[in-house]
Amino acid sequence: MPRTMTSPLPASSVPRIADSDRRRTSASVILRSVLEHGPVARSTIARLTGLSPASVTDHCARLARLGLIREAEAPRRSNGVGRPHLPVDLDDGRFVVGAVHVSVPYTTVALLDLRGRVVARRESRHRGTEPYAVLTRAADGLGALLGSAPGRRALGVGVAVGGWVDRDAGTVVEHPLLGWRDVPVREAVGVRTGLPVHVDGHARALVNAERLFGRARGSRSVLHLFVGNVVDAAFATHDEVHHGPRSQAGAIAHLPVPGGTEPCPCGRTGCLQAELSERTLCRRARQAGVIQGVNPLEVVTAAAGGDRDAVRLLVERAGAVGRAARLLLDVLNPETVMVTEVGVMHREDCLAALREGVGDERAASVAPTSFGDSVLAVAGGAVALDVLYRDPLAVPPSVN
Repeated sequence: MPRTMTSPLPASSVPRIADSDRRRTSASVILRSVLEHGPVARSTIARLTGLSPASVTDHCARLARLGLIREAEAPRRSNGVGRPHLPVDLDDGRFVVGAVHVSVPYTTVALLDLRGRVVARRESRHRGTEPYAVLTRAADGLGALLGSAPGRRALGVGVAVGGWVDRDAGTVVEHPLLGWRDVPVREAVGVRTGLPVHVDGHARALVNAERLFGRARGSRSVLHLFVGNVVDAAFATHDEVHHGPRSQAGAIAHLPVPGGTEPCPCGRTGCLQAELSERTLCRRARQAGVIQGVNPLEVVTAAAGGDRDAVRLLVERAGAVGRAARLLLDVLNPETVMVTEVGVMHREDCLAALREGVGDERAASVAPTSFGDSVLAVAGGAVALDVLYRDPLAVPPSVN
């Protein structure tokens, strides 16, 4: 691995004293303010955050020494007279985080900058799903991406996976579709990269991405519904994602779908994941003569070419996703609902069917993922970026 990968973010479980907590919280609030409003004057940050001007100045100096923010090139003047306001902005050309997303057919590896933008990305189809082989290839892929990005230094790696993921342990507890059980992902990727690794479920990762970089920024509560081969959900209120004991929150694969006909491995019929998974979509598309393969984007392409069966399959699926979302809305009542689903991401008729399934009263609160075809790369990177934005002072000065 290139030496530029050895710039660790400490694990989030390290205990801190109360004064450190206060400093960390203030630095986090300021860095988030720069992310959202930059270039922004320190006086404006103080007004937006309620922190004292002296505290803002002190923390901005610390964040600048760490290389996370910089003074903007052109100072702003108030009414053209007096001392210029020196705005600060993210220094987004220096650091990256590594991103790994493990899906059922392939793994995505990427580099993201501090704004959550994809700097580089590659995908590799699985050569079997033995976990250590998959994770080793992912780690080596990150090294290759960094090697082709001179001048960028990695602060850490985020890994997002479907199924049951224990964030605190850094472990995939169970992923039936991959055949993974009790896989120590943090350890496996960390040993290979020399970097600290943060692991979470992909729906929770995307809630963090939406609140940091997406259209859900500023929402008091956000529900994210992920509908791929794995179907799961995540919920955040007041900037905190709900994990539950051992991070089991968001498991909705076996919610019953009224009228469902698909047999589920659990022995029942009509479970949510069995009905709505991309595997089911592609099988139905093959049966209808729409495609021959297993890639749901081929169904989207066929629909764009005017194939009526493809359009029907995608719209029906989007409507069913909307009805599933409505059940979750009734229980959780979020302000904003973000959906990652292939039809909704690419077609207006699918988005309309999704909103119709949700119902008129809440339709306006439902939107497709903010990240388009980069959504899987962003999911992985958001796991590490969430750690950074919660504790920016953990970045050691030696990375400069």
